[in-house]
Amino acid sequence: MIPTVFDYQRATSLDDAVAKLQAASGGKLIAGGHSLVPLMKLRLSEPAVLIDVARIPGLSGIKEKDGKIEIGAATTHREVAASALLKQACPVVAETAIEIGDPQVRNRGTLGGSLAHADPAADYPATMLAVDAEIHIKGPKGWRKVNASDFFQGLFTVDLQPDEIIAGVQFAPVKAAAYAKLHQRASHFAIVGVAAAVEVKGGVFQSARIGLTGASTHATRLTAVEQALAGKPATKETIAAASAVASVDDLNSDIHASDEYRRAMVKVFTRRALEEALARA
Repeated sequence: MIPTVFDYQRATSLDDAVAKLQAASGGKLIAGGHSLVPLMKLRLSEPAVLIDVARIPGLSGIKEKDGKIEIGAATTHREVAASALLKQACPVVAETAIEIGDPQVRNRGTLGGSLAHADPAADYPATMLAVDAEIHIKGPKGWRKVNASDFFQGLFTVDLQPDEIIAGVQFAPVKAAAYAKLHQRASHFAIVGVAAAVEVKGGVFQSARIGLTGASTHATRLTAVEQALAGKPATKETIAAASAVASVDDLNSDIHASDEYRRAMVKVFTRRALEEALARA
């Protein structure tokens, strides 16, 4: 189908993007467009104004600052996947980006767009939960930070106001982390995706953060599994027992997988992600 008529504007800065959002009635931000344009073509979204933020100076890039990694919202999936810094300091983030879509999607799609759209089968949300990322947001009232565990709230629903823009994410690097995914063959979206980060000391799990995507309405932490691991021996047997309690409410059921199948796969891919994370500890 063909989208409805819209105006196009290009933002020159974050402040300019926020101002244009405030001035526009029914305006939408666009960078790579791989989430928004398909919705527009189906007329599920009919923005009156498109505000292009892809060329805002400083909105893309990956760097380390004060012991933490910062990724700009306009950074493409390809740039995340190819980052030498991420491969060395926090490989799970680069490996998650490699799992997204196909080369065309990775070349144009952006981190900020994926997080703002929050597709229930998107890959980044699970990993942002596992690395305990902070999402940096700019709006008319200034800056604010939202922890990933509070950002994803429901089906295509996040803690982001219509006149705000994601500027980037920040997180402490973690090497003992992994992402395991059962993908839908055509779209490569996650039927079930699990990202796990663990802290091991003296052969014991000190803590774990486990993010789940694809199985429910939105990405969420598997807190029961995290609690089952804490203080237990860092072994495959412990992981198997903890993974057995992995579950989530409101399981998705569609043409790709039933809720029963997803329920089983949540446990399987939780175990796989944890075993790989432990191997890296």
